[in-house]
Amino acid sequence: FEVVATATLRRLRLKIRHFGRQTGEDSERIVSPQQLVFYRDNWYVDAWCHLRASIRSFSIDAIRHAELVAAPAIELPQPELQDYFKKGYGIFSGTKVAWAKLRFTPERARWVSTEQWHPEQKSRFDKNGYYCLEVPYSDDRELLMDILKHGTEVEVMAPKALRGSVRKLLESALAQYKI
Repeated sequence: FEVVATATLRRLRLKIRHFGRQTGEDSERIVSPQQLVFYRDNWYVDAWCHLRASIRSFSIDAIRHAELVAAPAIELPQPELQDYFKKGYGIFSGTKVAWAKLRFTPERARWVSTEQWHPEQKSRFDKNGYYCLEVPYSDDRELLMDILKHGTEVEVMAPKALRGSVRKLLESALAQYKI
């Protein structure tokens, strides 16, 4: 954390070895840190990744090694950073955005209707007391976790791809409980 914070404050590049949880592999890259973010009990560094030539977020606990590079960090304009990170859902952001349409049972609506899932969310109650929530997302990983924690109390109405992803995950979970 100290090395990452130092690079961020001094506006220097970092050489990192990052553990990709999705792939289970390490990668080495040079990044230009932009800002530190504390989200859901974890620290992240939002950075320009020179390897991918795009903005990325790195969980600091997945950075296995970090060292300062004697080169100035690329500075991204704040409006560009804010635009990139505010569009998607949760910590996974991006510029290609889809809208999830979720329908919660009247019972679950008592809780969910008081939560903010995204600053630009749209919501309403239908005539039967179901709570309809629409949220933008650009990467479905975190959204899928949040949907699944509501179990039978939520249905994904759209898009079809997200609905299919939920179905696939539920089928996979059910397969583990065959008797």
